[in-house]
Amino acid sequence: QVQLVESGGGLVQAGGSLRLSCAASGSFFSINTMGWYRQAPGKQLDLVATITSSGNTNYADSVKGRFAVSRDNVKNTVYLQMNSLKPEDTAVYLCNADLKMRWGGAWSGYWGRGTQVTVSS
Repeated sequence: QVQLVESGGGLVQAGGSLRLSCAASGSFFSINTMGWYRQAPGKQLDLVATITSSGNTNYADSVKGRFAVSRDNVKNTVYLQMNSLKPEDTAVYLCNADLKMRWGGAWSGYWGRGTQVTVSS
């Protein structure tokens, strides 16, 4: 079945950078918008950034100017370049993709299991 696998998380000092990757694999008819969400302990799941199949992007106000989302449609992979990281960015980051499983089917959201990002100092 469809699988989304995140990688690239880790521990970094404030002001540092990380690059997250999320690769979609399995059988699906088409893939549309992909994006990143995050959830800190005891807090709600928040949108971080999304990117459409044509390259249009959307960012949460808290990450504008610091994060950049991109994608490789050949590899079915979405990336999140995170610069000038702050302790407030500490969270589990989850990948999301809108997929259509067959012609005539509905668009549905699929989720990865998440990767931990921890920012210290």
